Amino acid sequence: MADHPEQSSEALFRYVIVSEALVRSARGEPRADVLRSIAERKHTFFDGSPRRVSERSMYRWLAAFGEHGFGGLEPRMREGVPTALSEGLVEFLIAEQRGDDPSSIPELIRRAREHGIVKPDEGVHRATVYRMCKRLGVHIGRGRRAKDRDSRRFAYPHRMDMVLCDGKHFRVGERRAKRVALFFLDDATRHALHTVVGTSETQELFQRGLFECIVKHGYMSAVYLDRGPGFIAVDTVEVFRNLEIPLIHGEAGYKEGRGKVERFNRTANGDILRSLDGRPDVDPSCGALELRLRHYTEQGYAHRPHESLDGDTPWQRFHGDPKPLRFPDDIQVLRRKFEVWIERRVSNDHVVSIDAVAYEMPRGYAGHTVLVRRRLLDGGIGFLHEGKLIDLHPVDLAANARAARARVKSSDDPPKPMPKKSAADLAFQRDFGPVVGDDGSVLPILPQDD
Repeated sequence: MADHPEQSSEALFRYVIVSEALVRSARGEPRADVLRSIAERKHTFFDGSPRRVSERSMYRWLAAFGEHGFGGLEPRMREGVPTALSEGLVEFLIAEQRGDDPSSIPELIRRAREHGIVKPDEGVHRATVYRMCKRLGVHIGRGRRAKDRDSRRFAYPHRMDMVLCDGKHFRVGERRAKRVALFFLDDATRHALHTVVGTSETQELFQRGLFECIVKHGYMSAVYLDRGPGFIAVDTVEVFRNLEIPLIHGEAGYKEGRGKVERFNRTANGDILRSLDGRPDVDPSCGALELRLRHYTEQGYAHRPHESLDGDTPWQRFHGDPKPLRFPDDIQVLRRKFEVWIERRVSNDHVVSIDAVAYEMPRGYAGHTVLVRRRLLDGGIGFLHEGKLIDLHPVDLAANARAARARVKSSDDPPKPMPKKSAADLAFQRDFGPVVGDDGSVLPILPQDD
């Protein structure tokens, strides 16, 4: 079999782009629309770096591929092809770079001037050097250094020393409904402590799961979360402050710090989550899914021997740990720790806005800044009015439109004077008034008008 010439990664990348354009054009899509949609997307090169592709480049690649096949996609600049730079400068730059990788392009140009390869009055732009090196496949530039960060993997010796939580998105049911499961995993024993399911990864879902996990297994010493939307919310941080539990937010893009929960997610996906997609016999409601997933974690995964636990099961390690569990003394006290006070200004029509929902306030607070109490577990809003904590409710606009307008009576208003008798009253009293006075005497008959 004949040896095939080695293709450049740039040509392979162009081939992927050209292939998509040709396939979509063959389906009947207008070529201009196809190339415009491809140009609007961000593509990923083989080394993981992001790439943008212009419509003009794709037109050129399609023409070259149609005329020369795959070979037309190879970068055109090769040895022997003249460039804007002199041949001696090109050779010098390549030789210097190969011996000194971290050198920058301006540094290489300065060296060329010192060696007399570039004349003092000769202008060499670094962008020209960069494009030349890209065409020749020569990498010039500083390599990416690792961040100065503490990214070590961690492990804790006892149960509830550290609890990991992460969300796993999946689809379920015949309609392939989107769902997310939040798994609470004990770091030391790999025991799946609790599972909650929702339609999206929100702070309300996480806080409910955290509350139920504490009720079931007691307080943890610390919690490790990634930077999901429900984990970085201000209310979530406030809850951990109330609970006096340290909260660690993992660094973005570094999964090694939470490798155990990532590995558990992969196991759960293979064991149960992927099998729920498209099945008409699976109830997609969140409550039914929570029951199904908790049955898997408590009756299946918990009793499966774990390699990292030397063959023990998570259930054995968790319940065999000598560290005592710290349960809350009072559930109502724990529930109050999931309440936060927030400041709001009352509008002139006695309304406060919380999460874009208008709540009706008692009268008398218009224009004032007040504190309302937000119950994160049930979403209720409370307000301390005249020494009593009352619940606020969303404004019912339809009911307000039908209700009579109320007026607040003030004790400082002066009493209304008694109105004088009108002429009609006097005429009525003359014609139909009493004929006997209070003492029983007969009253005189008043004269009538002619």
